Amino acid sequence: MAKKWNISLPHPKKQVELSDALGIHPIVAQLLINRGLTDPQEAGTFLSADLAQTHDPFLMKGMAEAVARVRQAQEKQERVLIFGDYDVDGVTSAALLNRAFAALGLEVLHQIPHRVEDGYGLNAGVAQYAAEERIDLVITVDCGVTAVDEVQAIRDQGIDVLIIDHHEPAEAGLPQATVIVDPKQADCGYPFKELASVGLVTKFIQALTGKINEDILDLTAIGTVADIVPLRGENRIFVKNGLPKIRTTKNKGLQALLKITKLTGKDISPFHIGFILGPRINAAGRMESAHTSLDLFLTDKTQEALQLAKVLDRYNQDRQKTQRLAIEEAVNIVEQQVNFKEEKVIVLHKEGWHKGVIGIIASKLADKYYRPSIVISTESGIGTASCRSIDGFHIQEALELCAQWLENFGGHEGAAGLTIRQENIDPFRKFINEVADRQLEIRKLAPVLAVDCEIPLPGATLNLAKTVDTMQPFGEGNSTPVFCSRKVEVQSYPQILSKETLKFWVESGGYRISAIGFGMAKYADMIRPGEQIDLAYELTIDDWNKEPQPQLRLKDIRLSEG
Repeated sequence: MAKKWNISLPHPKKQVELSDALGIHPIVAQLLINRGLTDPQEAGTFLSADLAQTHDPFLMKGMAEAVARVRQAQEKQERVLIFGDYDVDGVTSAALLNRAFAALGLEVLHQIPHRVEDGYGLNAGVAQYAAEERIDLVITVDCGVTAVDEVQAIRDQGIDVLIIDHHEPAEAGLPQATVIVDPKQADCGYPFKELASVGLVTKFIQALTGKINEDILDLTAIGTVADIVPLRGENRIFVKNGLPKIRTTKNKGLQALLKITKLTGKDISPFHIGFILGPRINAAGRMESAHTSLDLFLTDKTQEALQLAKVLDRYNQDRQKTQRLAIEEAVNIVEQQVNFKEEKVIVLHKEGWHKGVIGIIASKLADKYYRPSIVISTESGIGTASCRSIDGFHIQEALELCAQWLENFGGHEGAAGLTIRQENIDPFRKFINEVADRQLEIRKLAPVLAVDCEIPLPGATLNLAKTVDTMQPFGEGNSTPVFCSRKVEVQSYPQILSKETLKFWVESGGYRISAIGFGMAKYADMIRPGEQIDLAYELTIDDWNKEPQPQLRLKDIRLSEG
C-alpha cells in the first residue's frame, strides 16, 4: 500500500535559536523542534537526560503514605505479597520490588496471574490466597487501579492494599485501597505522568532509600522500553542511563539472558529490548506462566539463571511458531471473507486461537491492511479479543459506543482488549463498522510516513549520522529520525538478501552511498541502474567488520516525478 509522506515543515529561525543556544547541528535543532522541543532549556534537558533532573518522588500523591506503610511492615515484620502483571513491565516491576524489600529484611511472597487461566490483573482468588498465607500487606504493581471489587475483597479479609500502577483510573472511581500511587489520579500533581510501572517502582525505591540506585536501572530501562511508553521526561532519563547498565549488569538472570541471545558485551539499544530481550521475557506469560521470567530476575545462582533463560528461549520459539501459523490463518480469513469496500474495521474470530498471540496477530493485520483490527479467540461461547488501531480511530472510544455488545473492555487510543459472547460477534462487527464509517475517512486508510527533514543526498554523511545519534535512545515519543532525498540515481542492480531484504547503491552530486531495505524485496523491479528514485530513510552507521560508513536504512521507495 502506497504511503503518504508527511514532511515536517522547516523552521529556520527556531533552528538558529536552538543551534546557537545549545551548540548543536541545525538538523538536530530541527529534529528537536519536530518533537515539540522549542525551548532551549527544555531541549537541553532532553539531550543531557541527567539523573539529577529527576523529580522528588514525594511530589507524587500517596508516595509518603506508601513509604510509611512499608516502614510499618518492616518494623512489625509483616508478610507482604507482591502481585504483578505478566508482561515485561509487570515482571521487572515485581523483580525490583522483591529485591528492594528483601534488602530491607521483609518477608515477601510474589504472585503473577496466568494469562489464560486468570486473565489480566487482580482476580477473585487473590483475597483467599492472601488470607491463607497470613499476608498483612498486598502490593500490586502494573495493575490494580481499576480493580474495585478485587481490592475490596482483599480489604474485607483485613489486609491492607498498596497499589502502584500507571494505568488510567476508571470513570467509576478508584478502589478503596489503603494507598494508591498512580500519577494519573486526577488530583496527583506529579510533574511527569507517563512513567511505566517499573519507573514508578524505581521512584518508590528512591523514596524508600533516599537515592536512585543506578544498579537497578538495567531492569528499569528494559521494562520502560518494552511497555512502549513515551521516551520523554523521566522515562528518557531512566532509559538513557539504564541501557549502559545492561551491558555490565550484576543481575544473574539478565546476564544469562544476554548470553543465550549472544548479546553479552554488546551495547544494548531499545531495538535489542524490543525485538530480542523483551519477546523472551514476555514469552513465558504468553505461553505458560510469567513466574519463569520473574524467577530469572530473582535468582542469584548462575546455573539456575542459565537454565531459566533457556526455558524462556524455548517458550519464545514456541510463541514464534504459534504466532506464525495463526497469522497465516488470519490473513487467509481476511483475504477470503473481509469486504474492504464495506468494512473499515477488521473483526476476526476463531475457536482456540492462543490468547497469548492474538495481540500480535491484531498488530500484524493493522500493519498489513492499515485498518483497525480486532482478533477474537473463542472458547465455550466466550470470546477474548485484542484490538489494535490506526491513526485517526480511537479504539477505546469506539468500544464505549459498542458497549451493549461487550461483556467488558478496556484500553486506550491505539490498543484495547475485550470479552464478548460468541453470539454478539456479528452484531458487534456491524456496529463498530458503522462507528468507523462516521469517523474514518477513506483517505485516513492509507498509511502515513512521518518524515523529519528533506536533505540532498550528499548531506547524508557519517558526521550527520553520528550527530543524529546524540538524540538516542529512540523509541515511542522520540522516534528514529526519518529523512528523505529526491531524484537520486540508482547505481547498481539490487541484491536480494535473506528475509526479503534489498540492498543497492545510489548516487547524487557525485556522492555514493549504500541503501538497505528490510522486507522490501517487492521494490526490486524499480531498482535499475540509471533510474531516478525518491528515498525515505533512517541514516545509520554500518560498521559490520569494516570502518564505519553511513548507510540508508530505507523506509519507502518511489519513482521520482518529472
